[in-house]
Amino acid sequence: MRFLSLSFALLTLGLSALPGRSHEFWIEPLDYQIEQGTEIKADLRLGQRFDGISYPYNDRRWVRFEMVANGEKSPVTGRLGDEPAISMPSPGTGLVVIVLESEDQEIRYKSFDKFVTFATDKSLSQLIEGHAARGIRQENFDETFRRYSKSLVAIGDGAGSDAPTGLKTEIVALANPYTDSLVTMPVLVLLNSAPRVNVQVELFGKAPDGTVTTTLHRTDANGQADLPITRGHSYLVNSVAAEALPNDDPDAGPVWKTHWAALSFAVPE
Repeated sequence: MRFLSLSFALLTLGLSALPGRSHEFWIEPLDYQIEQGTEIKADLRLGQRFDGISYPYNDRRWVRFEMVANGEKSPVTGRLGDEPAISMPSPGTGLVVIVLESEDQEIRYKSFDKFVTFATDKSLSQLIEGHAARGIRQENFDETFRRYSKSLVAIGDGAGSDAPTGLKTEIVALANPYTDSLVTMPVLVLLNSAPRVNVQVELFGKAPDGTVTTTLHRTDANGQADLPITRGHSYLVNSVAAEALPNDDPDAGPVWKTHWAALSFAVPE
């Protein structure tokens, strides 16, 4: 019983309880397509390659958590410790967009090698160059980061479309995977409501047997990318933006901030 209580306490600390900030965070519905009147159930997950630990409901760890359906917003509510984190009646019929914005969290880099590995993995070479240009020491410095996650769920016929929700950064689906006949999924990557041009987009595709394939893509001059899809698979799209904070002294606080955008959806058979 003591072990169970300790495990729950660790989980309810929130997203920062798991080491390795370079992990993705996403919303993963138990079913991406449900009938009208059925509850929407979804996990909050943190991990790598579309596989990770689920976290319980904890409204102290985010600043925005809602569902958007037919242009109407409704808060996602629950009780501390609920798993799955989302378990709510479906709002009518059509396409529902679940939106979550986390609180800021921090990570300390004890070595510059780990920072370089992260920046290289996310195609953020400006971090490495900027660190040297600003004269920041290469060990024991902090970065703050925030998560912006969305998920598309079809209720009934699933009709409707995704749209910008006003997040600092987000990935917008430019087609409806549940109603449109698609060969690729077009997406738009935004930062401060403007298209992000020539930035990396990671695509994780999960087959029915659980096998995950990872591919890397880049946005075009309009901030868009056409992502390859396969029927019967579910997908996680991820893109990271970074900015320099107005502080070059690690002893005074974080020197960088990153913004993580994620979008999950499924493509029916």
